[in-house]
Amino acid sequence: MDLEEFVHSNEPKADHSGFEKANKRLLDIAVDGTVMVKAGSMIGYTGELTFTGKSSAEGGLTGFVKDAVSSEGTPVMEAEGEGHLYVADQGKKVQLLELDSDQSISVNGTDVLAFESTVDYEINTISSLSEVAAGGLTNVYLTGPGSVAISTHGDPLVMTPPVVTDPDATVAWSTNLSPSFATNKTIEIGQTSGESIQMEFTGSDGFVVVQPYEE
Repeated sequence: MDLEEFVHSNEPKADHSGFEKANKRLLDIAVDGTVMVKAGSMIGYTGELTFTGKSSAEGGLTGFVKDAVSSEGTPVMEAEGEGHLYVADQGKKVQLLELDSDQSISVNGTDVLAFESTVDYEINTISSLSEVAAGGLTNVYLTGPGSVAISTHGDPLVMTPPVVTDPDATVAWSTNLSPSFATNKTIEIGQTSGESIQMEFTGSDGFVVVQPYEE
């Protein structure tokens, strides 16, 4: 394609409010006030925006496993002002969710990309997992109302319980579920399968989100 067509085909569409995908791997946030985004995810913005890292004293996400989320140890930041903010996470696909006031979701800390300031959030450490699968130690509980953006390697698969998953491929689950962790007892001594630790979700309702990739 010629230069003019290239520019036209890839320029952002600025006539929207809230969260909107600029493409499958890039989120366009129309900011008018404040919004929370993963630290280091900003790739560009227009308008007047300022960024502030959140600390535990401010109710932020410093409780994350730092190495798994941000080399700077500040896994989430607040963007404030008016303009368009573009965020992405290492080429992962963007998934948009709308939470009602009575809805909530638990998301792996590494997979939280952004959420509106109306969304309540808290950190929970899954102690039963211990230190065997560091990527699944810390989850963020997000409660609506508001928009939430999570990121996945490839297209996600949403399953209903009962289901057993790999912790490194598990992205999120409904908060009415409480996963348990177990060792695959079918593995014989001396053998290595790479699937020794598993997450088990039981119950008759809810959902579990997995991705075709192990973080």
